[in-house]
Amino acid sequence: MTPEHRHFIAQMMNPWKFRLYLLMKVPLGLIAGMRLKSLDLNRCEATIRYRWINTNPFKSMYFAALAMAAELSNGSLALLATYNRNPSVAVIIVAMEAQFLKKATGLITFTCEEGASLFAAADRAQQTGEPVTQKVQAIGRAEDGTEVARFAFTWSFKRRG
Repeated sequence: MTPEHRHFIAQMMNPWKFRLYLLMKVPLGLIAGMRLKSLDLNRCEATIRYRWINTNPFKSMYFAALAMAAELSNGSLALLATYNRNPSVAVIIVAMEAQFLKKATGLITFTCEEGASLFAAADRAQQTGEPVTQKVQAIGRAEDGTEVARFAFTWSFKRRG
């Protein structure tokens, strides 16, 4: 892990700096109550709690709130993979798939364990200059471990300049 990676992780894991980041970049995520539970080079956990602000008429969490937390779990890894590269690498979502398996209430934790594949995609994009896509999973579980949702995001990496 490079000093740059340690710096990025420290910034994201600092609750006040993370909330400021959400306020500036993803204000809806701040309002919905997204949090980062853990982040390293390979794995990220993001949480969201069922509250009145993210409910749906069926008394469970609105699908868009779940999608935001799922995206945060792999988006944090994608941003970490592109952080402070020279030449820089841009990253954006180009596709998303979702499965909703159980009613989402309480605290939901989304886990992505595919940091290595995101780093490899960023490396390939930086080295070749060609756009590279990488599909990764985010699995959402309730506090008792029950899987409530599964998301797959396809990220596109492209060298700038």
